[in-house]
Order: sequence, then structure tokens, then C-alpha cells
Amino acid sequence: MDAFIVRIRSYLDERAPQLRTLFDTMATEAKFAYSWLSEDLARLPGNAAVLEVGAGVFLLSCQLAADGFAVTAIEPTGVGFEDFEQLGNIVLELSSERPSIEHCKAENYTADARFDYAFSLNVMEHIDSPDGAIARVSDALKPGAVHRFLCPNYIFPYEPHFNIPTFLTKNLSRRVMRRRIETGGGIADPHGLWRSLNWITVLQVRRFVASDSTLELRFQRTTLVWMLERALNDQEFANRRSGWMIAVIRPMVRFRLHRLVGCIPVVLQPIMDVQMTKK
Repeated sequence: MDAFIVRIRSYLDERAPQLRTLFDTMATEAKFAYSWLSEDLARLPGNAAVLEVGAGVFLLSCQLAADGFAVTAIEPTGVGFEDFEQLGNIVLELSSERPSIEHCKAENYTADARFDYAFSLNVMEHIDSPDGAIARVSDALKPGAVHRFLCPNYIFPYEPHFNIPTFLTKNLSRRVMRRRIETGGGIADPHGLWRSLNWITVLQVRRFVASDSTLELRFQRTTLVWMLERALNDQEFANRRSGWMIAVIRPMVRFRLHRLVGCIPVVLQPIMDVQMTKK
């Protein structure tokens, strides 16, 4: 993936430097997702059918296609995301292999094919109907296939996009933190981003899956340990966290105390790493 990223950066520096900051953020996320999925991907056959839900600018989808997977990428288009669309077109143009692209919402997706694996990273909290998206992806899985996603758990009183504490509900959090939300801290469209958040929780996911007898649910408890380490080892990621948070995490990691967070029940963790297997 590194060579692919370097090629795109060179292109942007020469022809579209205004997209470089956005690309650097998306490249960091794509590299993290590639590492996060590596063990799952290694267990798949080389030509496995893979579904990415919310592909962003298609960096990871293109890399997986170059790796030999048959990739389908779901990515809706919308007003206000012109930079994402332009950058996505550049990534697709420079990629040696392209995924099949479905421009629709995940909760509206229907597939004739069946997939060996599906995933999303930091997407499920932005979907209008996460239960509908889970159901549609489940319908598209082969027996034994896995749908895995990573997203915030809003039972934990913290909103990671705005780096703010939360207070029970989304509406109350907005009233209390209104000034911080409106200023956005460098977010291009803070109002649009806030509206997109669905306040998904571990308890909701359990309820969604309980209504589908074809799915078996599992949460990965130790991903939070990895994320704490990432806050110190990934500078671009750290720059999007509050200074006080990094100050707390640093001594935890130094003295290996962060490994204890893997013992915290998933319902109380700030993130959820969800794995649903089609029976």
C-alpha cells in the first residue's frame, strides 16, 4: 500500500495540492484499516468476494482489488462532499485494479452476488438506519462469511469526531457543548457531521443482531488496547485527539497499564469492534 500512497501523493502535489491534507488523513485511515483487517484477510481465499461498506475515497478498496480480491465498494454520493468525490476519482484513475462501485446507502443495498467477507471502518455511526444496513449486508453474505465493523460506542461519554464529552443523549450533548460543536475545531462541515451521527451503541447492535436468527455476534475486546497504542505511534491520528487525552494515554502505555482496558466489558468501552458471522 505504501507505494500506491506515494504515487497518489506525487500526483496531488503536482496537480491538486488542495487535496493533499484530506488525502493524508484518508491514507492514514486506510493503512490502519489494512492492518486491522490483516488477520481476517489472510484467512480468505485469494479471489474472495469482499464488500466494503462506506469506501470513502476507495484507497483500501483499490488496494484489496490489487491484492486479488473481488471487491465491491458501497459509497453514496451527496452534496457538500465534492473534495471527497474528486479525490476518489483520482485514486480510481491511478489504481492498477478497481473495485466494483455501488453509489447507494448501505441500508438500500441489494446484491445478486454473495460475499465471503464484509467490513467498514468508522462508517456505521454515520448511517441513517444501522439496523437496516446490518440486515442488508447480512442478506449479501455467504454462509460462514463475516461482517466486521469498527465504530464508536456512544454509551461511553465521549464523541471522537469533535473530541468532546457527551451527556446521556445527542440532543442534551448538543445543548451543553453547542459552542464546541459549532466551531468544529477544523472540521469542514461541523453541522453536517453532527447531523450524520446516529449515536449507535453496543446495546443497539446486540438488539439488531438478536432480531436476525442467521447471525452470530462477537465483540473483539482487545482492539481498544491497539487503539491506545495507535494514539502514540500514529502522529496524524494523535493530532485529531485532545492534548489532555494524549497526556493520559502516554503514561498508561509506557507502564503497560493500557493492556488492562481489554478487561473492560465491551458495553463500557469507547469503541466497538463487531464481528457478525452468517450461520
